[in-house]
Amino acid sequence: MAGEAPLRQAFNIYCDESCHLENDGQQAMVLGAAWCPLEQTHDLSEGVRRIKSKHGLARDFEVKWTKVSPGKADFYSELVSYFFENDDLHFRALIVPDKSKLNHAAFPGQDHDSWYYKMYFDMLKVILNPHAEHRIYLDIKDTRGASKVAKLHEVLCNSQYDFSQSIIHRVQQVRSHEAELLQLADLMIGAIAYTNRGLSGNSGKEQIVKAMQQRSGYNLTSTTLLKEDKVNLFRWHATESQG
Repeated sequence: MAGEAPLRQAFNIYCDESCHLENDGQQAMVLGAAWCPLEQTHDLSEGVRRIKSKHGLARDFEVKWTKVSPGKADFYSELVSYFFENDDLHFRALIVPDKSKLNHAAFPGQDHDSWYYKMYFDMLKVILNPHAEHRIYLDIKDTRGASKVAKLHEVLCNSQYDFSQSIIHRVQQVRSHEAELLQLADLMIGAIAYTNRGLSGNSGKEQIVKAMQQRSGYNLTSTTLLKEDKVNLFRWHATESQG
């Protein structure tokens, strides 16, 4: 009808993280997200399930970086290819190479939690489109999940002046074994974390890292151009700004 506003495009964003806790003994932290248009979610998820079946795995098998082994390397490599061959799939990650350099006390009112939400916003801000609607899903990890989701929704909406929640439509927890695209995010975050920690010794994981490097054209340790929309990476340094 004439005069009606066009429908807003909607996106699903699936977020996960690696070694985000302050004192977990790990040097590098990675926050990441895979996203796609809302209307493509079902078909893309079904494609992941077909790859599972092709490799003799149950359709509800949970893809996880921690499960990558030499014996399943071909399966995980095909998932990487699937991501790169689908124009509707995108990935973004924020890399903190050395958490030991953080000095929260130097910034009034900042602790690890408030810094963590700032990093989450920095990871997501490149994805968010002020003229679109976004549904953000996080993996359920611990008992603090509900409060974390509420705080992240508040931080994101305030940062976008989205007080009506029309840009950030929802932020909610999901179980990763029920969300294929969250599983893809876990796989890619794992590969980036593995690379940035300088790890080696698992030929299966090394094969996945190499496949991602070759297909993306990036070494997975450096910041990409801001407009890169397939594999977009930001390497954050404590010396730049922590407040």
